[in-house]
Amino acid sequence: MQLEAATIDIGTSRPLVLLHSDDADELGAHPLDRVRIDHDEGTMTGIVKRTDELVNPGIVGVTEPLHHVRGGVKVTLAGTPQSVRYVRKKLDDIELEAHELEAIVTDIHENRLSDIELSAYVSAVYTNGLSLEETKHLTEAMSEVGQQLRWDSPVVADKHSIGGVAGNCVTPILVAIVAEAGLTMPKTSSRAVTSPAGTADVMDVFCDVEFAMADIEAIVDETNGCLVWGGGVDLSPVDDEIIRAEYPLSIDPAGQLIASVLSKKRGAGSSHVVIDIPYGEGAKVESLVAARELADDFKRVGTHLEMDIACAITHGTDPVGRGVGPVLEARDVLAVLEGAESAPESLRVKSVRLADMLLEHCGVDASAADILESGRALERFRRIITAQNGDPSVESSDLEPGTESATVRASRAGIATRVDNRQLCDLARRAGAPLDARAGLVIHQAVGAEINLEEPLYTIHAETSTKLEEAKSLADRLEPIRVRSRADALVERR
Repeated sequence: MQLEAATIDIGTSRPLVLLHSDDADELGAHPLDRVRIDHDEGTMTGIVKRTDELVNPGIVGVTEPLHHVRGGVKVTLAGTPQSVRYVRKKLDDIELEAHELEAIVTDIHENRLSDIELSAYVSAVYTNGLSLEETKHLTEAMSEVGQQLRWDSPVVADKHSIGGVAGNCVTPILVAIVAEAGLTMPKTSSRAVTSPAGTADVMDVFCDVEFAMADIEAIVDETNGCLVWGGGVDLSPVDDEIIRAEYPLSIDPAGQLIASVLSKKRGAGSSHVVIDIPYGEGAKVESLVAARELADDFKRVGTHLEMDIACAITHGTDPVGRGVGPVLEARDVLAVLEGAESAPESLRVKSVRLADMLLEHCGVDASAADILESGRALERFRRIITAQNGDPSVESSDLEPGTESATVRASRAGIATRVDNRQLCDLARRAGAPLDARAGLVIHQAVGAEINLEEPLYTIHAETSTKLEEAKSLADRLEPIRVRSRADALVERR
């Protein structure tokens, strides 16, 4: 069928093709069918959306990925990608071969799968899991799609936390320490998937995080490190599409998690990586056994990719910092680097321990505590902020959370016997984090703290009164900080 192509903006980045119902009927095209578009510059594939209003008969509307298609085009029905059959296999819990996973990755990268098919893939992996061999093949396939950074240094340091712990904003502090120690550390980070703030969301408070490859290379040449959003440089771009499907349900299955992390690390040119795996009640990994199994799989997949992986299995039952949400976590980061009295001690200790682990892993004889306490890490961090177009004079006291706030207080006196990370993260997200950068929580109590009646437990911050009310409504149904009498606390510990 000969039609005239016209660009149309309907707020999507998917390669949709809008056909008037009359043309769709003549072509025999149903919603979510695929059509092939032959034009002067080549051939493209799009996913059908039928309409009676957005385009006229004889016109084919094309969305953003197809905006370069112009003028007269030939539109014909295209077959369903072979990878859809492989997605169905995974839904039936059948292990996939390397070429089948490669086909899925390729079709995701080339936008051949509809949102429904992509969601089916994510659901299949979440429900049925990935074997170690599947994870190896998937990670390799994902890392070979997109751009790759290459460095002259034989040792390129990196670190990643699997998440699930509130306020776990260790990475900016660690990068500043490791870069000051002389190592190359081009840190590419993700935005939040299941948490109220990813490292890229926190760094967005300080400076730009989206850069081209050449810009990242220049920043690292100047400062030894960077803290940028991995999605901005097309490193393992398939991962960003998968995260887009995972985000609404806050799911992050283990095999896909490993593929996500290590494909990005391989794309960034990292050679030595420390993986932080927090475990405990309310964390993403709840048992020590599961944490050890995940660590072993990270190391095996790393060996397959010729990367040197070390894993830190850390306690994830308590939040690390006090702030939860981009601005509040950024404030904690600066407070630690400044050596301020208000700095969360748990965040300082974890940052130093992981930095020491990474320095030793890379064969560098240096003390993370000395670098931090001397102020050299703060100066290195300010250099990185400057190189990433931020304000190096910013101080922790400059970072203010949302003005709409409510403090939840203890309804009884006693002892804090549990602080639930998952509930705290849910509350911060309901308040608007990470999309609202100043939204989130400030946590006032830790496990074991003695608490008086009406003493503050945590404060919710939001940018709008509507979001605050939504978070307060959720808080009424949750108990993220559990307070028990002394007698009950003793029974609970047993």
